[in-house]
Amino acid sequence: MAPVISLASTVDQRIADALSAALPEAGAADPLLRRSDRADFQANGMLALAKRLKGNPRELATRVVSAITAPELIKEIEVSGPGFLNITLTDRAITETLAARAADATGRLGVAYADHPGTTVIDYAQPNVAKEMHVGHLRSAVIGAAMAEILEFTGEKVIRRHHIGDWGTQFGMLVQYLIEHPHELDHEGTEGAEGAEGTVSGEEAMTSLNRLYKASRALFDSDEEFKTRSRDRVVALQAGDPETLALWQRFVDESKIYFYSVFDKLDMEIQDPDVVGESGYNDMLEETCRLLEESGVAVRSEGALCVFFDDVKGPDGNPVPLIVKKTNGGYGYAATDLSAIRDRVGNLGASTLLYVVDARQSLHFKMVFETARRAGWLSDEVNAVQLAFGTVLGKDGKPFKTREGETVRLVDLLDEAVERATAVVREKSEKIGLGEDEIAERGGQVGIGAVKYADLSTSAARDYKFDLDQMVSLNGDTSVYIQYAYARIQSILRRAGETAGSATPLAHPELPLAPAERALGLHLDQLGEVLAEVAAAYEPHKLTAYLYQLASLYTTFYDQCHVLSDENAPEVVENRLFLCDLTARTLRQGLALLGIQTPARL
Repeated sequence: MAPVISLASTVDQRIADALSAALPEAGAADPLLRRSDRADFQANGMLALAKRLKGNPRELATRVVSAITAPELIKEIEVSGPGFLNITLTDRAITETLAARAADATGRLGVAYADHPGTTVIDYAQPNVAKEMHVGHLRSAVIGAAMAEILEFTGEKVIRRHHIGDWGTQFGMLVQYLIEHPHELDHEGTEGAEGAEGTVSGEEAMTSLNRLYKASRALFDSDEEFKTRSRDRVVALQAGDPETLALWQRFVDESKIYFYSVFDKLDMEIQDPDVVGESGYNDMLEETCRLLEESGVAVRSEGALCVFFDDVKGPDGNPVPLIVKKTNGGYGYAATDLSAIRDRVGNLGASTLLYVVDARQSLHFKMVFETARRAGWLSDEVNAVQLAFGTVLGKDGKPFKTREGETVRLVDLLDEAVERATAVVREKSEKIGLGEDEIAERGGQVGIGAVKYADLSTSAARDYKFDLDQMVSLNGDTSVYIQYAYARIQSILRRAGETAGSATPLAHPELPLAPAERALGLHLDQLGEVLAEVAAAYEPHKLTAYLYQLASLYTTFYDQCHVLSDENAPEVVENRLFLCDLTARTLRQGLALLGIQTPARL
């Protein structure tokens, strides 16, 4: 099925055609169409056009109006103020367009694919091996997963990459300790992590890793001989010593059990082939440095291989370089990130590199991207973008910490969200008779949805306060409010189906629409334009705003337009059921793209 052209696009094209017909001297002119509270749409392009043509904007607007012939689409068009066009559509046009969306057998609600989709490699959800995930890991995972889904929906080929921290000097310490204490990663009743995946819980895996990390760190800090052995072990690791690599792999495998358990709690699927950590680029590091030095992009400075920038200086006014290779021969993060760019562009065919990374790393990525451009690994055909995000704050507006001043564990935060949400679901469940298993299931869906929505409804660049009381509230801009709107619609459709069978309700374009029906219908028609805007600018908060407004408009419609009233003619009931059904499908699709579930009963 061909995509459904939105009402806004159709009106825009009709006015553009009228502009060309009435004012051929204007050439191709933008009508500057937007939604309006004075009519359905307002076109403001006459003002700029009149200035260019040195004419009277009202007079030009009147000529354009006279050239518009679209009675099936436009009910009324008036010239307002200094030449604005206020446009009101016919009820039939609104209902017919929505009916076409509902009839889309692909399930896309008539939303078109992007005109020129490319390949985006998106780097997100980047935990560190042998370390616990904390609240700071939340935003990268949630924002990245949502953007991956939205980009795929628009037709983009999306390749996910999880750049986990699985390499570095700390692994010399960890591996050496495990050699000297070989059973520290074993689990009671299992054969150890390498044979235990699926039998060891994420919590058990993290407990073992935490215990081993603390013990090895204490020994490293207190025992000079162990410190020396650990440093020698780093050299063995980097040289590819088989025994050292095998033990290092145990840490990675054990950590993955834990990572995947946390992502599972987040209702987020992470595929193993997409996890390509720092170690995945080891074999490229030396060549990356050689290419940079041979091309003159990087130069030697005090024994280190560096890239300098005119606009990056320290407090003393001296240049601050990007260090690609350290004085001691070790590789910095820059070498790994630049090697990853080479791999993602050269081997994966990326046209866009999207990094969902903390805003505090913005300078690092600015220098990395500029270095890659100078080296020719990024070009006009390949765009690199950091989707920088702000910090999660506590209710007091300060960085989110425990009472003891420690960083909040991510699993604790998620568990508390589910616990709070389950209490809300239980309180509301008495009316519909949910059993305990259903309450627990819905509590998980509502709690995790609340956490994701609170994150995504804030512009990524901004910090936001983590307030669970507000997140699980039935009132205000929350996912719970939207989920309850969806569940209410499902309840109405079930009641209607009990009397009319299970057939999907049909639209009735011949019927006039009440104001609340028109407002709901016009908003439903905007989904495709919103998704295109979100995908182009990497701004998922605009999708949450759209969904919240849709749920609010539905609430107004529900209050003002009785759906199953015996006083309504059968065709009015069916048309309103049609609006209910399309609203539910739109809410479900939008929330799914954000990684949020829509329970049918709440």
